[in-house]
Amino acid sequence: MTRDYDIKLSQEGVNMKVMKLNCSLWQDNSMSVKQFAFTKFSEVTEQCFLLFTLILLMFLASLTGNALIALAIWTNPVLHTPMYFFLANLSLLEIGYTCSVIPKMLQSLVGEARGISREGCATQMFFFTFFAISECCLLAAMAYDRYMAICSPLHYATRMSRGVCAQLAMISWGVGCTVGLGQTNYIFSLDFCGPCEIDHFFCDLPPILALACGDTSHNEAAVFVVAILCISSPFLLIIASYGRILAAVLIMPSPEGRRKALSTCSSHLLVVTLFYGSGSVTYLRPKASHSPGTDKLLALFYTVVTSMLNPIIYSLRNKEVKAALQRILWEKKVLTHE
Repeated sequence: MTRDYDIKLSQEGVNMKVMKLNCSLWQDNSMSVKQFAFTKFSEVTEQCFLLFTLILLMFLASLTGNALIALAIWTNPVLHTPMYFFLANLSLLEIGYTCSVIPKMLQSLVGEARGISREGCATQMFFFTFFAISECCLLAAMAYDRYMAICSPLHYATRMSRGVCAQLAMISWGVGCTVGLGQTNYIFSLDFCGPCEIDHFFCDLPPILALACGDTSHNEAAVFVVAILCISSPFLLIIASYGRILAAVLIMPSPEGRRKALSTCSSHLLVVTLFYGSGSVTYLRPKASHSPGTDKLLALFYTVVTSMLNPIIYSLRNKEVKAALQRILWEKKVLTHE
């Protein structure tokens, strides 16, 4: 019996070694991980299936809502204004943002194939960072547009021309691409000696840094600085814009004018609060206060929930968008019946 027990232990040791070698590559007397795996959400299959169903429904709602808003703005000449141009860009960013993360997340929840290659993880991190930072900058551009419309209406047409709007959108996408490339290259230039299990739903920056070998304090400082520059700076611009807007609204003589000015800003303010609130808590809080459970909940919120809520917020609180969406749905219904 003792001999059988020793053989069993020996076999388990071999299996563990094989598993380790499957996610690592021996290079220069060090283990360099080439394969990662996401941790299982729960050992209870029903819980994983329930979360899979909820995330899938929210993902489909987000894709449908954002695609409809982008289509409504594209096909309706009345909505070819700076505010709706930026809103269409925001919808496209949200589609890319969710598609870079959710499909792999869904696969990891219910499938046995929870692994992801080092190159796949780097690609996911790049696109996630690219779309997230671009959205930060675009939200600041949208706040500036509202500031110009309310505080400087006589110069609005010239200062927010089609060319200026295109430049602001290109700068937003360009900053996101640059930061995404820089951060991804910086993090994946590190050595990963193991373990190779990511305690998260996707390849986000903090959980990947936690797997790196040696001292990563410089990398963590770089991530924090980038977060300050690319999250806090646009947020401060948004706060400054809305501070000026509020001051201008308070001195308006007409109550109807005040109500209309505030109604055009309320949707954007709500989206900013949802996006920046969850993002700031994730990336700007001290490392000591991070916990895998909290980080996962926040990740679900800013990757799935906010992307689903944005189309609802803009369509419910904006009569022009609502009318354009109703027109598209009505035309689709007529074509179906024909």
